[in-house]
Amino acid sequence: MESFDHGEHIRGLHELVAGSADIKGTLDGLTRFAATAISQSSGAPIDCAVTLRRRKRTATVAGSSKKAVELDNLEQTLQEGPCLDALDKGRTVLLADVETDTNWPEYSKLLAGHGCHSALGVPLPLGETSEAVLNFFAPAPGLFTEEVIKEAEAFAEVAGSTLRLAIRIEAMEQLNADLKAAMASRTAIDLACGVIMAQSRISQDEAFRLLTQASSHRNQKLRTVAEEIVEKVTGSADAKLNFED
Repeated sequence: MESFDHGEHIRGLHELVAGSADIKGTLDGLTRFAATAISQSSGAPIDCAVTLRRRKRTATVAGSSKKAVELDNLEQTLQEGPCLDALDKGRTVLLADVETDTNWPEYSKLLAGHGCHSALGVPLPLGETSEAVLNFFAPAPGLFTEEVIKEAEAFAEVAGSTLRLAIRIEAMEQLNADLKAAMASRTAIDLACGVIMAQSRISQDEAFRLLTQASSHRNQKLRTVAEEIVEKVTGSADAKLNFED
């Protein structure tokens, strides 16, 4: 039984965040790291899935293998299992043996049918706005010993900090995209108002009122109406409203 190098995994997980294009990519890589670490600790091939929940977003599921994702999705569908219990209770939950454990009978039966005989749910510490849990799947009972469970919990601590960083980066990138979209929309509206002012010899307030009325009458967004006006004047659909980082 081999204990993983925490420092090595911290470096690897941080490099994962830097090299991933989105949260899904980070989660896929994270589960591969987790599966490798716990396979080393248990001395057997362990699959791993992760479920991430954030406010006002659908849950994101990723896994170290197709089988891991499938088993996690089955748990989500049944709404029973150690992963969901770990998420709800905020602590590690063990399904020690699908043949003898009576806590989740339907899920245990499905796990056995897929060649999985024990499972372990370990929550990730993410804070108040997000929650996630690692779900480990083993091919035999007895592999999630006390020592292996401690290794899984230690990995979850490291992975939690990494995932928090990835979520913050994604939030900042989304805010940046929203700001650029707002700036582009404001620019289009200002340009359209300028066109109306020049053509009708009216004030900016009056031009904006006319633009708003046109938006309401056409049942189109204000920016769409503005862009159409600018396009008619410039003769091009590209009004140069994009903003570079």
